[in-house]
Amino acid sequence: MPTIQIFDRALCCASGVCGPQVDPELVQFAADLEWLRAQGHRVVRFNLAQQPAEFAQHAAVTRLLKESGPTCLPLVFADGQLVSRDTYPTRQQLVRFLPESTNIVPAGSTPLSALQILDPGCAPGSGCC
Repeated sequence: MPTIQIFDRALCCASGVCGPQVDPELVQFAADLEWLRAQGHRVVRFNLAQQPAEFAQHAAVTRLLKESGPTCLPLVFADGQLVSRDTYPTRQQLVRFLPESTNIVPAGSTPLSALQILDPGCAPGSGCC
């Protein structure tokens, strides 16, 4: 199974799904990543605000940040290859980065309650933001 790596812009918490004004695009993206995990894929997500060392240690990320600044974020890599930049890919786009045998997208999305699995520390009232 390929590894998907996401290098996020600076977010207030690991998933970006917290705070007073939750971005619906981040909610959907988090659900789509959880769906990939449920399919057995390895998904690793790095937050510029919380894990800057991960950005500095990845040569392609460092180069892109020097060339374009943080506007190039998010960056998405599949098995080390850059597959998306500047925007969060949809579930349909994410599955295109995977081997043909996994390119089946079920109808519907992961329920919002599943997002607690992604970042239980950012539950409402947790004080993470």
